[in-house]
Amino acid sequence: MAEGEGDWSYSSNSRRQEIVIRETKPMIENAIKEVYTALLPKTMIIADLGCSAGPNTLMFISSVIHVIADQTKTSGGGPMELQFFLNDLPGTDFNQLFQLIQNFKKLGTTDETAHVPPLYYISGLPDSYYNKLFPRESVHFFHSSYCLHWRSQQPEGLEAWRETYLNEDNIYITKTTTPLVVKKYQERFYKDFSLFLKLRYVELVYGGQMVLVFCGRKDEDVYNGDLNQLFWIGCKIVAKSCVEVEKEKVESFNLPVYGPSVAEVRDVVMESHLFNINHIKLFEHNWDPFDDSEGDEVEDSARSSTNVTKLIRSLLKSLVACHFGETILEPLFKEFMYLVAKHLEKEKTKFAIIALCLKKEYPRVQKVDLGYKHLK
Repeated sequence: MAEGEGDWSYSSNSRRQEIVIRETKPMIENAIKEVYTALLPKTMIIADLGCSAGPNTLMFISSVIHVIADQTKTSGGGPMELQFFLNDLPGTDFNQLFQLIQNFKKLGTTDETAHVPPLYYISGLPDSYYNKLFPRESVHFFHSSYCLHWRSQQPEGLEAWRETYLNEDNIYITKTTTPLVVKKYQERFYKDFSLFLKLRYVELVYGGQMVLVFCGRKDEDVYNGDLNQLFWIGCKIVAKSCVEVEKEKVESFNLPVYGPSVAEVRDVVMESHLFNINHIKLFEHNWDPFDDSEGDEVEDSARSSTNVTKLIRSLLKSLVACHFGETILEPLFKEFMYLVAKHLEKEKTKFAIIALCLKKEYPRVQKVDLGYKHLK
């Protein structure tokens, strides 16, 4: 993510993520209440996976603290403590995040009902959530918002023999992407998501829960998703870059993302035999994070395209700069802004968001060895 607090930073362009957290707040609060009521832990361990560096993480922490304060007050339970772990990749701007946390602590967290908050502690955990993160059966609640559409790497095998790139004209799945390339994207999603579930299953206590929220698609047709349309625009721009960037770099660039359907997500969870699905839903939000209207028309396509470009640039800046170099950023995203405006003049497009709540139930049969020590 783009670091700092500038005009193009992730921190300044994460309103879409904020809206998603507000949308899923009831699901999070219900899951926290259920875990507390069922387990009554003296210390509750909570992890926010892919927390990034913006203020939205504090919304999640604050929500959990208020729920626990309310629950302990109403249930008459004894004092308890909360341990939050904030996880993201090592390149995340943790310094900025910890500065926000210090301000958060100074403001206090007593809510409108005057409930005294529990003692809480916040630590950073720089690592990929596709790795082992915690000891066995140590975490009570996992949260991950707007992250799991990111793959651990781009799909394997997109470079065919004689250095011919299988997805050479695209950076994601578009109408011209071959079925073979689509299959490789789907295999990467299945492999990553299955691994994520196995890792979290081992780390969760029995009765623990997870709320996972990420970009998906509402259409079962893999070619007809919102990310497909957005990154098709990106394909056109990257193709133009051939005149300034060596052809091999352009053809070898593929985004490590995948927007699954609800059915695909459900299939992976059910095939894992690890979790019960407490709740799963799909909802939509406009591409423009500052457009809260529900109509079918974009009021100001130029303004909306600027907002969309700031959001996408804050997410992709590091990937693009790492592959092509810093000099391409300004012309690439200037052209992207122009093409997004043209698209929004014709069609108001939305992101599809999948939210699901999973629970680790007590085993009905003898515990199965998941090969935890071999998971990477």
